Order: sequence, then C-alpha cells, then structure tokens
Amino acid sequence: MKLIIAYIQPERLPAVKQALYEREIYKISVTNALGCGQQHGYTETYRGADLEVSLLKKVRLEIAVNEAFVQPTVEAITKGARTGNIGDGKIFIMSLADCVRIRTGETGSEAIG
Repeated sequence: MKLIIAYIQPERLPAVKQALYEREIYKISVTNALGCGQQHGYTETYRGADLEVSLLKKVRLEIAVNEAFVQPTVEAITKGARTGNIGDGKIFIMSLADCVRIRTGETGSEAIG
C-alpha cells in the first residue's frame, strides 16, 4: 500500500482527474495549498505599492493505492499536470503501514479498495 501525494497547478486539476478516471482510479482527496519551489513567487504592484507574492496557489492530491495502481496513478498525474513549464508540481510516494475502513472495519489492501 502506498500514499501518493501530488502538488499540481489548480487549473490542471480537471485534466488530472480525467486521466485518473481513465485508469479507473476514483478515490482521491483534494486540498487547496500554498507553496513555492523554483518559481520563487512573483512581484506585483497594487495601488502604487510593490507586493511580493512568495506563496503560490497549488492543489494537493492524496491518493491511497495498492501496489498494482502506483505506476498507473503516477502516469495519470504526470499526463494531466504536465505543461512543460516550471511549476508543474511534484509527486511523492510514501509507504502506508495500514488502512482501516471505518464503515466495515476492513483493514489493509481490502480497505483501500
């Protein structure tokens, strides 16, 4: 079992969701996030004052999958999020010790589904 965490640009979310659905990956959590990487933010002038925006809007996806779905999930996120420009995002893959489905009490791979 793995937990895949991806940070992508908000406007790429529909494309990523479509790519995941095509690979029969339906269970995702989506959260708004702020952050910066190589982009370092940008400078903007508002009412004559210079503002430095160092944290950019991102979307955080969390997807728990069984081993067989790790590669298809990564490929789907990459396909949907890639623009070829700085700021496309990152994907992190972490091991999951266990999972429990609250409704049925199932654990492990059966709980992920």
